[in-house]
Amino acid sequence: MFDVLVYLYENYWRPDACPDHAQLTRKLSAVGFESDEIQEALTWLDGLTHSAQSHPGTQGPHSMRVFTPAEQDQLGEECMGFISFLESAGVLPAPMREIVIDRAMVSSGSPMSLEDLKIIVLMVFWSLGEEPDALILDELFVDVADRLIH
Repeated sequence: MFDVLVYLYENYWRPDACPDHAQLTRKLSAVGFESDEIQEALTWLDGLTHSAQSHPGTQGPHSMRVFTPAEQDQLGEECMGFISFLESAGVLPAPMREIVIDRAMVSSGSPMSLEDLKIIVLMVFWSLGEEPDALILDELFVDVADRLIH
């Protein structure tokens, strides 16, 4: 599923630039994605749209997020730390954080890998028509092991 999401991010500027599900399914199949992977990604994207509409940002500036035990199990320490990092850097406001957590909770794999969480964060920005700044894009795309130390 995550490979399909990355393909969509790389090939469509915004979600509204994507064709309807039937045409998109044909295009993704033609590129070589499996039908179950395509359907899982499209269902996940529909959930992303719903989640973005249902998290309008009702938390105050001094509110604190406490992860439920189920969220802790699904996300793991590394992903929770990354979410905290993005939030403390001012990149991931509370409403977007909630969308990220919502989408992570319906994704397979427990605990979730950091790479998959980064794709989710990227897709949340994409779905809202926002682009993270260059430093955050670097953080989302470049593997730590591939970084050069100057």
